[in-house]
Amino acid sequence: MAHVHRHGVHDHSHAHGHAHHGHDVRDYGRAFAIGIALNLAYVATEAGFGVIAGSLALLADAGHNLGDVVGLALSWGAALLSRRQPSGRFTYGLRSSSILAALANAIILLLVTGGIAWEAVLRLAHPTVVAGGLIVWVAGAGIVINGATALLFVSGRRRDVNIRAAFLHMAGDALVTAGVVIAGLVIELTDAQWLDPAVCLIVSAVIVYGAWDVIKEAMGLALNAVPEAVDALAVRDYLRRLPGVAATHDLHIWGMSTTETALTCHLVMPGGHPGDAALTQVARDLAVRFGIHHTTIQIELADTDEVCALTPESVV
Repeated sequence: MAHVHRHGVHDHSHAHGHAHHGHDVRDYGRAFAIGIALNLAYVATEAGFGVIAGSLALLADAGHNLGDVVGLALSWGAALLSRRQPSGRFTYGLRSSSILAALANAIILLLVTGGIAWEAVLRLAHPTVVAGGLIVWVAGAGIVINGATALLFVSGRRRDVNIRAAFLHMAGDALVTAGVVIAGLVIELTDAQWLDPAVCLIVSAVIVYGAWDVIKEAMGLALNAVPEAVDALAVRDYLRRLPGVAATHDLHIWGMSTTETALTCHLVMPGGHPGDAALTQVARDLAVRFGIHHTTIQIELADTDEVCALTPESVV
């Protein structure tokens, strides 16, 4: 059975992919460094004021912000690892580390938020007296720092689930802190101590809602699902309609990282191999129309009775 294996525009698509990726990481390396430095300084300040004021709320929030620093470091490390060149063992490089970081970041966010929500439930049952004024000032600074850090990642959040996880983490914190400030102000004015944990629970629900989407997408990528931005049926339809193609099978589309997508498939072309130029054009079309930059196509001539073992959809 004749197999002509061809790596569709390997040089073209890879050069493009690396330039794109390098550009992203260069931009965000600075963002990560600034974000981590700002948050570390804030954690130290907040913990200090927490001890001075005897405020458990501020100390808990300082612990939460320390979790952010870990989350940002994870995302940054993954962004750097994804630039590593392929090796004999890791033939794709370490691109998929960005998928693991997005997943870890979202899970850390859920765990931390769950802990804070639990504390809020306990506080609703046994309200404690909160020093509203000091909380307002310290938490107000936190909104500025978390908000500014989130803005550093706002431009890349649509393209890259790892960057989106970092953005969500910081935006979620700005929300938590805004809730703390509002509660602190109202407590100062009305002495309604129950407001502090009530606001905390509402904000926690909002954060979990946002993180759930990131977890779903990162889990999908970790399990080699078709990335959400790619319409697999449209890709299959495009390949079937190519001139000379009688059938397609063994089509796989998966994320190599949080920003790069790969495709492999077999095309049955009884009329013969269409030539390198035709395959190069197919790979270009897949890149432009579907954002797939790493294409591998196997041509089959169907010139014997022997059928490719991978033809049935049930066979992987």
